[in-house]
Amino acid sequence: MAETGRLVAFYGADAPMRIEEFPVPEPEHGCAVVRTSLANVCGSDLHVWRGEQDLKKMGRALPRHMGHEMCGRISALGEGVTTDSAGAPLAIGDRVVSRYSHSCGRCRGCLSGRTRYCPHQGRQWADTCHVWPHFRGSWGDYAYLFPNHAVFKVSDELSDGMVAGINCAFSTVMCGLDVARVQLGETVVVQGAGGLGIYAAAIARELGAGKVIVVDGVQERLDLAAQFGADETIDLREVRTPEARVARVKELTDGWGADVVVEVAGVIGAMQEGLDMCGNGGRLVEVGNIVAGVSFPLYPPHLNQRNVSILGIGYYEPFHLKRSLDMMLRTREKYPYEKVVSDVFPLEAVNEVLAAQDRGHITRAALRP
Repeated sequence: MAETGRLVAFYGADAPMRIEEFPVPEPEHGCAVVRTSLANVCGSDLHVWRGEQDLKKMGRALPRHMGHEMCGRISALGEGVTTDSAGAPLAIGDRVVSRYSHSCGRCRGCLSGRTRYCPHQGRQWADTCHVWPHFRGSWGDYAYLFPNHAVFKVSDELSDGMVAGINCAFSTVMCGLDVARVQLGETVVVQGAGGLGIYAAAIARELGAGKVIVVDGVQERLDLAAQFGADETIDLREVRTPEARVARVKELTDGWGADVVVEVAGVIGAMQEGLDMCGNGGRLVEVGNIVAGVSFPLYPPHLNQRNVSILGIGYYEPFHLKRSLDMMLRTREKYPYEKVVSDVFPLEAVNEVLAAQDRGHITRAALRP
């Protein structure tokens, strides 16, 4: 193992990202070290970069090793780690993806088997990256896997570019559509066709949705959504008001409305619009709005008189990551997963990449150490 490795450190929204170097840790019992192959820039990374999340209130220390969407190869295994989370033998050099957060294993949520309820998710960021084991994120040469991490081997039939986003975007919407209990023949509307929305369209199609409708305002994204299973697309540039978009969804569903709406646009106005798109008994899967301090007025009869539910989805269960990997492997010839990451850059370009993706010049970027 190399003696030192680089990582991208975030000091706050008013400061540029810094590339810093630290000793590569030897993994403790039950842990592992992964050499990063490819790490994506997720929408939540942009929220942190802009200063739209209160990291202090979330218990996150600065400077922080940035990034969480990644894939890589096992660089070192701690004592007791001999298999991945599915029981497959694990060895140095194996390609893997891992759950980007880890649960405590002791709280009420963990003990009930619902580890995504754990209030200690993401606790690897409670300490600064200046504290051992340093490599707490994904933008850098290494990532440290703490105890209770879920980690799975990756088939050679899936490229790094295909699987780099599977441990966040893909698995999160897999969880959301699982919780929503999509039924055969139901209509699913996806608000936003970034990485999460593209994956959500494909998952809805594979779950047997009768119609998949995707809403976005970027032509490249709408075109890609069609390749990932969308039957219909609604272009924000043409259908310009929420009322018109709701009317279009009703038109496409014989006046009923959507059975499931997946909000991954990350715009607070999309929540009310999504609720209006729901038909009676509809479920709004809320994923995208993670910015602190935003809200919208909610009229309760809008929910109870029409039996509409709002399902908040943040983290996912380990089996959702495994299920996502299995689906990608099975449908690798059906959907162009390699197109989700539009651009790959060297680690040193991180500040320029964030600015470009923020301006919309890049659909979804990745960093290669």
